[in-house]
Amino acid sequence: MTLSELAIEADRYIQKHLRKGKPPELYAPIQYCLDQKGKRVRASLALIGCGICSGEIEKAFPVAAAVEIFHNFTLLHDDIMDAAPVRRGQPSVFKKYGQDSAILSGDLMMIEAYRHLAQAEPVQELLDEFNKVSREVCEGQQLDMNFEVQSSVALQDYLEMIRLKTSVLLASALKMGAMTAQAPTQVQEQLYDFGLNLGLAFQIQDDYLDSFGDPENFGKQVGGDILQAKKMVLFALCMTEMSSPEKEEFLDLYQGQDANKVEKVLDIFIMHGIDKKALQLKHSYEEKARQLLADLQGVAKFKDLANQLVLMLSERKK
Repeated sequence: MTLSELAIEADRYIQKHLRKGKPPELYAPIQYCLDQKGKRVRASLALIGCGICSGEIEKAFPVAAAVEIFHNFTLLHDDIMDAAPVRRGQPSVFKKYGQDSAILSGDLMMIEAYRHLAQAEPVQELLDEFNKVSREVCEGQQLDMNFEVQSSVALQDYLEMIRLKTSVLLASALKMGAMTAQAPTQVQEQLYDFGLNLGLAFQIQDDYLDSFGDPENFGKQVGGDILQAKKMVLFALCMTEMSSPEKEEFLDLYQGQDANKVEKVLDIFIMHGIDKKALQLKHSYEEKARQLLADLQGVAKFKDLANQLVLMLSERKK
């Protein structure tokens, strides 16, 4: 089985078991959101976690559906908060259906995630882990919003934010998959740590692509983070490289409304080598993830899929 085949299996399960109903104004945005095919990374990780521990994936399908629906719910609401008009190359849900419908449909997606999760075993342990990661994702999102009104953000504070907002869901997907296989606690935690480092690398790459990606491949507006003055990894790294006078001038530009703001900020990033430093940081987390996976005892073919996923995320262009 390849990664793409695993993602197709996860998507087939999600589409087959996705609840449809009335009024259509409530359900159509959910279908639209899940039809915008992402990579199904989180769903695939849940299946991989189960497969590494048992050689099988069937028991983890409800968990895979739960984490993938939850992830897409967070994207739906994030787009509203960020006023992001495009997601995966298509109009974002609130742009297509309106903000009120998008909020309500997102709420129902969260309910749907719990419905799927309740069909897996051990249900109480899974619910405890899912509640924990859901809370952490919200904490990470709030930190990200807090950063928007701060003049500066330290690199370690940024890394803690993305750990919560992005990494913990990848880590918990793996852990919950392992839980359905009744894996020992130590193995669950090893998979969690692997996912945590993978998630940090994933988000740093996402930040990098937002500034330096090809808009035709990326599927979102390049430079969107800069236009919104978001305190992403390139910003945090840049602040560590500047003298005090440079910081003041840079902050005026970054928080301002200069017509050529994106181009000017990118020039500053390149001048200070921030693009290269961001990629170096990403690679450091990738290597930690690879080492954790190498040290893990498990079914080889599913470990190979996990390694392929690390490679895919490290080389992705969107």
